[in-house]
Amino acid sequence: MNITFLGAAREVTGSCYLIESADTRFLVDCGMVQGGREAPARNRKPFAFDPKSIDFVLLTHAHIDHSGLLPKLTRAGYRGPIYTTAATADLLHVMLPDSAHIQESDAKRAERRARKTRGKDTTLAPIYTMQDAQECLHQVHSIAYDQELTPHAGVRCRFRDAGHILGSAIIELWVTERSQTTKVVFSGDLGQPGRPILRDPTAIEEADILVIESTYGDRNHKDLATTREELIGLVEHTLERGNVIVPAFAVGRTQEVLYHLHRLTRDGRLNDLKIFVDSPMATEATRITRQHLDLFDDAAKELSTWHAEGKNLPYLRFTASVDESKALNQIRSGAIIISASGMCDAGRIKHHLRYNLPRHECSVLITGFQARGTLGRRLVDGAKRVRILGEDIPVRAGIYTVGGLSAHADRRALLSWAGSFRKPPARTFVVHGEETAALGLAEYLRADGWTVTVPEPGQNVML
Repeated sequence: MNITFLGAAREVTGSCYLIESADTRFLVDCGMVQGGREAPARNRKPFAFDPKSIDFVLLTHAHIDHSGLLPKLTRAGYRGPIYTTAATADLLHVMLPDSAHIQESDAKRAERRARKTRGKDTTLAPIYTMQDAQECLHQVHSIAYDQELTPHAGVRCRFRDAGHILGSAIIELWVTERSQTTKVVFSGDLGQPGRPILRDPTAIEEADILVIESTYGDRNHKDLATTREELIGLVEHTLERGNVIVPAFAVGRTQEVLYHLHRLTRDGRLNDLKIFVDSPMATEATRITRQHLDLFDDAAKELSTWHAEGKNLPYLRFTASVDESKALNQIRSGAIIISASGMCDAGRIKHHLRYNLPRHECSVLITGFQARGTLGRRLVDGAKRVRILGEDIPVRAGIYTVGGLSAHADRRALLSWAGSFRKPPARTFVVHGEETAALGLAEYLRADGWTVTVPEPGQNVML
């Protein structure tokens, strides 16, 4: 058996791993690369394998950097099953068509630009179309948490709660070849324990091979109490004179930011909030989240009951149309505007940043990881001017990073989860982290006696 690290090796996005045994070939994740000028070209490259030769796909969760090239896989000839949790399957019905719409829109814009500059039709085809996304969704099969599945002869697997976003999973795999069984565990993206809404990641006690994420493998988040105080201070300081702009991933971050704002209102720490969620996909993701109350932790269930009673609630509006979105930019103060995308590189958030970044009295609240090359990363790194929608925009608003709202486990939490194994796996591969984060987590694990590799992109390893 061997594994090829086709994505998320010494970087955060593009999760994709090819596992080959004597009897089968399958993928764990098939995600898009996000961030940087080279990302579109990388996503367009042909797969490093024959899609028709793949027997099945296992998907850890719905975020586009893990799922976003599944329609491309279908377009290239893959006709097999895609196994994932029920909540992830629901989210894919929103996220993959949305991604396809972006591909088609980008292709049309590229064609218009080409015609203007060269006077001829040089259509840039979309990576995949809406039809590809719909065909791909027919291949998705829902599996309950903790239910054992046999996707192929000689392979058993089980999805365990990863606590990262709704439906996210750790995948346990048992691969048998020549009468020998090897247990492989993919952590997927692990959530921070003790966070609201979702349950803590499931502890795994045994593995021969472990593939573990390292997004925050070299640093720790602030505790939740400190994070809430920072959030209160930021909101109170800003709303009197300006707006708070929150770039948030439609799935996960939006729902958690809403949770905190509602809880702080219930507890009397914040008052008279006016919250706008300006993302059709976030609206749909929030609706799906409410349908999976059984996956909530006790605190989130309690808050949901309070919210259903309808007493002392903050003003909350989900905007749908483009006109409603544009109208938000006429608001000069008192608004909390939550909009996608989370890394600021696409979607309606770019318009809100365009109008609010030049204003000293406004604030931008960064709630999640910002990959290299993204607009969000440039803001976090202190850029004084940024390019948005073809305009040079001065950055005068305050840029605030609240790490305690991250959906990813920090270094302490990653090491604690790894400490649940009764003994170190025979081999551990650290992935899904920028090089410094991945190497940092690897050193901590090695100090505890683990055998650890930080694979290079495209590296093939015999297990």
